[in-house]
Amino acid sequence: MKDRYPGGIAVDNRVGAAGLIAVAALKQAVPDGAALLLPQGAVVTVYPYPYARPAYDPVADLRPVSLAAEATLALAVGPAAPDSVATLAELVAWLTRHPQQASIGSPGIGTLQHLLGAAFLREARADVQHVAYPGGPPALIDLMGGQLTMLVLPEGILRQHQASGRLRLLVTSGQGRSAYLPGVPSFAEQGFAALVAREWFAFFAPGATPAGAVEAASQAVRQAAAQAALATALADAGMVAAATTPRVLAQRIATEQRFWQGVLRATGIRAE
Repeated sequence: MKDRYPGGIAVDNRVGAAGLIAVAALKQAVPDGAALLLPQGAVVTVYPYPYARPAYDPVADLRPVSLAAEATLALAVGPAAPDSVATLAELVAWLTRHPQQASIGSPGIGTLQHLLGAAFLREARADVQHVAYPGGPPALIDLMGGQLTMLVLPEGILRQHQASGRLRLLVTSGQGRSAYLPGVPSFAEQGFAALVAREWFAFFAPGATPAGAVEAASQAVRQAAAQAALATALADAGMVAAATTPRVLAQRIATEQRFWQGVLRATGIRAE
């Protein structure tokens, strides 16, 4: 990264509005490859689609540079679920018998976690109340406090509370088992083959950035991602470094856009 950005790197956090504030800032940046956005992948694969009038075009306004890191999601239950619920099959059976006693939380309507939870409930044929929170932390507090039955969040957030016994991780969302949670089976292992999803972060340049500048920035990201120190830091958060070429990232985005739009159509989820 130092070769590409010899003057140093300045980080400008633009948080809020599901990434909209940060995307707006990128759209105003000079398209020369010097200004990059590092958002959740949901900014291009999910967030624009629940809205009737999205504030940006995920294809035209954000040019893929490189994947940066990814993590597996997990579904956990808290004390509101009976002790007999120790596996996903037992959860489905209990939800079938007691749908009115259950609730599922999310960090907000239209988030990746909300959609994955909704897709699971649809395949399980369970009609459960959804509770939207202003972010993951308050939902996690209610899960562990018994006000919420189940919750989908990144595994790195949930697994630190598993040892306390205040929640039980029943399933993860990767194709196979997570290296950080080898004792927890995936959705795919338990009969939900379509529910394979990972939360990821990637670098994007303004839409008008020339291909040469995009490729140079991508090479810098790939060099940085190969550093052992970065892998160690990400592991502490339950994530892994995962750099790509711009083309590979664009292909992944297109695939996931089709998948999540299908989930939105099937579940009828819309955002105001």
